Amino acid sequence: MTAQTTASDFTLFLRSWVTRPLEVAAIAPSSKRLAAAMTTEISHASGSVLELGPGTGAFTRALLRNGVEERNLILVERNPSFAVLLRKRYPAATLIEGDAQHLSLPVERSVGAAISGLPLLSMPAQTVRGILSAVFYHLAEGASLFQFTYGPRCPVRPKLLAELSLEASFLRWVPLNLPPASVYRIARR
Repeated sequence: MTAQTTASDFTLFLRSWVTRPLEVAAIAPSSKRLAAAMTTEISHASGSVLELGPGTGAFTRALLRNGVEERNLILVERNPSFAVLLRKRYPAATLIEGDAQHLSLPVERSVGAAISGLPLLSMPAQTVRGILSAVFYHLAEGASLFQFTYGPRCPVRPKLLAELSLEASFLRWVPLNLPPASVYRIARR
């Protein structure tokens, strides 16, 4: 990416944050370090990869660098400005412009991994439940969801994890992100 593209992404991100602060919930796009931490366990061998809330595509670029084919990306973005940008940048990817809690993929499409840039901490518990239920309905057996948070612990409450028969494990802390972030793996028990 060029410096001009990076500046343009930052401007779009900031504009979206100003108009939809609870939806965007960050003041800057995710750093390359956070993108690497979120995608380190995902490669071309994962097959289809679901990305929730790709924004300007920081994690999407990392997935492509890891060898995931663009045609194997399923991007779910509800912000219309980000969706327009993603459609231009990743024309071979499947782009679903809508809410992740109402996700519906063709049954024959098994998803090998999922990553989420969604601000789960700022969402009501019922919304988080809907998102996790939709994601794990489509995830293949043994596949995981990778989620980051700016908070001090997993953004999914232990009670909800237990109700959905899921478990979360801390993977890594990324201090050189604005703000610093932690990455978690969420998987079936």
